[in-house]
Amino acid sequence: MGLEIVNQWRGNKIWGREKRWIDVRDPQDNSLIESVPAASAEEMHQALEEAAAGAGIAANMAVHERMAILHRAADLIQERTETFAVTIAREGSKTIREARKEARRCVDTLRLSAEEARRINGETISFDQSPGSENRMGYYGRFPVGLIGAITPFNDPLNLVAHKAGPAVAAGNAILIKPSSLTPLSALLLAKTLEEAGLPSGVCTVVTGHGSEVGDVLVRDPAVRMISFTGGVEAGEAITRKAGLKKLSMELGSNSPVIVLDDADLEEAVASTVSGAFWAAGQNCLGVQRVYVQSGLFDAFAEAFLRRVRTYRIGDKLSEETDMGPLITEGEALRVERWVDEALHKGARLLAGGKRDGAFYAPTVLMDVPDHCQLAREEIFGPVVSLYRVKDLDEGIREANRSPYGLQAGIFTRDLEKSFRMIREARVGGVMVNDSSDYRIDAMPFGGTKMSGLGREGVRFAIEEMTETKVVCFRLRRH
Repeated sequence: MGLEIVNQWRGNKIWGREKRWIDVRDPQDNSLIESVPAASAEEMHQALEEAAAGAGIAANMAVHERMAILHRAADLIQERTETFAVTIAREGSKTIREARKEARRCVDTLRLSAEEARRINGETISFDQSPGSENRMGYYGRFPVGLIGAITPFNDPLNLVAHKAGPAVAAGNAILIKPSSLTPLSALLLAKTLEEAGLPSGVCTVVTGHGSEVGDVLVRDPAVRMISFTGGVEAGEAITRKAGLKKLSMELGSNSPVIVLDDADLEEAVASTVSGAFWAAGQNCLGVQRVYVQSGLFDAFAEAFLRRVRTYRIGDKLSEETDMGPLITEGEALRVERWVDEALHKGARLLAGGKRDGAFYAPTVLMDVPDHCQLAREEIFGPVVSLYRVKDLDEGIREANRSPYGLQAGIFTRDLEKSFRMIREARVGGVMVNDSSDYRIDAMPFGGTKMSGLGREGVRFAIEEMTETKVVCFRLRRH
């Protein structure tokens, strides 16, 4: 697993290997999985120099070469799905079933990247539409930005890395990835697989280390022409202040709402919102955090929702029977506990859960959460969902839009007109009709409004962000 990969690179190219190490621990029992290097600022500078040279190599790779490498890497990951899944599950919070899904999605992400590489095209331009330009003709094309710096979080340690590395390689860029110090093994495993698939050295580099030491170096370096960041709002705002004049793509989380109207399919709405709230122990930027249920269905919905939550099986992540594992650290579980306790102290009602055991926090359902507590305003990033009773769609949309975030939202209804009202009026990057907010495929544009970020991911759309438009015009001689 991680040990095998680190040992293969030890003595070869792995930044920081001779100095300090970061222990990667299983949050379930705090057992040591592996230790990875803690690179210094100086070593990050050295890695960036090599990655900048890699940008020249990447830009000169033919499209068919990029495609072949990405397809080979996808094949290798598909063959080794269980190895990747166990790595994801052990270093993070996902159960083995959740981790297998992430590994399969990574395969899709790389295949999509390979296919989109052939479609990085431009268009001809009719220059003679402007008087005096009769003897000119030309076109525009899309060209790689050069070196991309990527900073990735712990919650999807493989596929979120693939969503940055796959499009970067497809577009002819080099990429230097700084993964979460909590879950670096999946990123190392992916980079090693790309290398095994034929990607030249320097095109995809992973540097493990503490963000406080190497993050600023990565963000500020003028050779880095784009930063692709997934993480929290505060960190995102800090990056925008430090990065200077370079491209920024940011996915900064959410406080996702779902509206359930009286005419909804009750069973479908309950199953989808429970899964959306507690997938990966709620550590999911698309996770359902607020559910607004129309009055006529509220009591039946709440009863069915709680009944389903109480069947959730919490425990060993590697067990096929487990529905939910621990949070990423006990510190995160303590934070979630504090937020819930604050809401209860200010008048919220506890319907289920509210109990912590180490890094485990029970699936928790609240009602009557007051507006002036953190749980109502911020992203909980834990297994906590709040139910609200609303009179009608107008109130539901109004309440959903009160959040400063706007990543995705869901609505359950059989009424097409009401669906389109939600689509028009919800201030979010995506509206899922008869699905919870927690729905995504890797080919769709993904990103949000307001505090949820800048730009869009999703392979084709990430490639657009990772390329620059260049205009070419020929002035022809008159005959």
